[in-house]
Amino acid sequence: MNYENETVMSAFSIYTELSRSGVVEQEAHKQYMSDDLIRGLVDQFASAVDCTLISVGDQLHLIPRVRFSPFHISNEAMKKTYLRSQAVNADLYLMYVAIIALIGSFYDSYQSLEPTRDFIVTDEWIALVQERIDTLKEHDPEQLRQYEKQFSYNWAAIVEKWDAMDDLKETAKRQSGNTISRLSFIDSVRRFLLDQNLAEQVGEVETALTEKTKVIVQRFFMELDTNRGILQFLYHFETDKKDAEYTTEVKNDAVDL
Repeated sequence: MNYENETVMSAFSIYTELSRSGVVEQEAHKQYMSDDLIRGLVDQFASAVDCTLISVGDQLHLIPRVRFSPFHISNEAMKKTYLRSQAVNADLYLMYVAIIALIGSFYDSYQSLEPTRDFIVTDEWIALVQERIDTLKEHDPEQLRQYEKQFSYNWAAIVEKWDAMDDLKETAKRQSGNTISRLSFIDSVRRFLLDQNLAEQVGEVETALTEKTKVIVQRFFMELDTNRGILQFLYHFETDKKDAEYTTEVKNDAVDL
C-alpha cells in the first residue's frame, strides 16, 4: 500500500513519542484512534520492535511483548533500580510473585476479567505473598525441581529468599542494616509498579490498580499461553486442596446423616 507522506510522518511522530515516553495522550491518541491508515502504520512500527499497543482512556501505551524487545526492562536494570545492590535473580523472581499476588487479590479467579475490589492494604499484600509461599512449600523438593524446569523459575530459591526476610516492621530498633524486611521489599515492588503506571497509591498503606493494568490483565495476564501456566501453578494446587477438603466434609456429613 502506498501512503501519503503526511500520513507516514504523522504515524512516525506518534511512534517516536511512544518510544520516548511509553505513552501518548489526547490529540495523538485521538489521531491514532480515528485514522485507520495512521493506526495501521503505528501498529506496524510497534510490532517491528516486539511491542503491542493498548488504549486506556485518552492514552495510548507501548507495551513490550517479549524480553528481546529493546523496550523491555532488563533483569539487571530491575535489580539495580528497585532492589538491593547484591540482589540476584531469585530476588527478582520473588518480586514477580509479589506482583502476581497483588494483581490476583483484585480478581476472584485467575480467569476473571473485572476486579472485585478497589484497593489492598500493605499488610494484606504481605499476607497474600505468604500464602503463595506456603503453597509452594506444599510441594516436596523433587516436585519443585521439576516445576523449575517447566517454568524456568527457581521456586526453592524464591521460598528461601522470602523466609530469610525479617518480618519486623521498619521502625523496629533491632533491625540490622544488612536485613531487609518483608515490608521494605513490598515497598520496593510498589515503587516499581508506581513508576510504570501499573499501580497507584490511594492512601498511606493502600495500593490500587491503574486502568492500564486492568486492560493488560484483560488482554494478556489471564491467558494460559501468555503466562505460561504460572498462575495456574501458584493457585491451582491450593484450589485442589480446598476441593479435596470440601469433598471430605461432604462425605462426613453424609455419614452423619
